[in-house]
Amino acid sequence: MRLPAPLPTAARAAPARGLSLVELILFIVVVGAALAGTLRVFTQSTAASADPLLRRQALAIAESLLEEIELLPVTFCDADDANLESAASAAGCASLPDAIGPEAGEGRFATPQFDHVDDYHGYAMNGIVDLTGAAVTGLAGYSASVSVAAAALGSITAGSGDALRITVTVTGPGSTSVSLDGYRTRHAPNSAL
Repeated sequence: MRLPAPLPTAARAAPARGLSLVELILFIVVVGAALAGTLRVFTQSTAASADPLLRRQALAIAESLLEEIELLPVTFCDADDANLESAASAAGCASLPDAIGPEAGEGRFATPQFDHVDDYHGYAMNGIVDLTGAAVTGLAGYSASVSVAAAALGSITAGSGDALRITVTVTGPGSTSVSLDGYRTRHAPNSAL
């Protein structure tokens, strides 16, 4: 028996190539959904892109003011007291034991200036100013306030007054609010530096 002659190449079944209409539509739907989700994330982050800028600016203001305050001393006596460098407690001050809040006439820009951490208690400014009292351009919409209180810190009790908690709160445009806390201890009680 003789086998039939092979069919010409054109008549042979060729493997399917390309996409069917159903596959193409399914591909478009899946890629469209993924693209829509990605664009939504970009849209939300772009819409709120100004908020981080305002918050970072408020944070920079708070950090700067907190650092300025933390650089001042915590001593038993006021800087003008004759026994500043020898007092072992507030009772050892000649006449001016240091207390929370500024002494009469002291201010951030006044003469005499704040000379202790606790002098900043109750300090507030509307519109940010530098150390010379000059307004900082672009920061007129911000305000800052400071609170200083005796605090417990590790083995230091709050009643001893040997640790102070400094809270700086900065508010700004768009309901931006940042609050930073820092601590300063009486680690060198007779040092005015």
